[in-house]
Amino acid sequence: MITETKTRRIEPDITVVEISGRLNLGNSLMSIETAIQRLIDEGARKLIIDLAGLDSIDSSGIGVMVSVSGLMEQSGGQMRIAGARGSVAKSFHLVHISRIAALDPDVESAGRHLAGDAAAV
Repeated sequence: MITETKTRRIEPDITVVEISGRLNLGNSLMSIETAIQRLIDEGARKLIIDLAGLDSIDSSGIGVMVSVSGLMEQSGGQMRIAGARGSVAKSFHLVHISRIAALDPDVESAGRHLAGDAAAV
């Protein structure tokens, strides 16, 4: 299956990156990481990575999630991972990714958390 991404905005300042297919070692993984890094460089400070359409992830894909989370933190932003299910959710559980990035069941929940965080500031 081919890895696909789409980027959209919700709320006035939340960027959503939808990733579907497989997130594993290869050229598409590097291009996804570069694209997300570009969004951060261009000023995205509230980011949701929507994985509802992702069927599988390997250690390289998990590494990209960790890397992007670190970039967001260094930029003063926040990132949430939404919609992980099946083997992807199991992989995240095994590596305790929730210690690095917040996990939400869906984009709507993640958006509420990010919007609520802004209101609390």
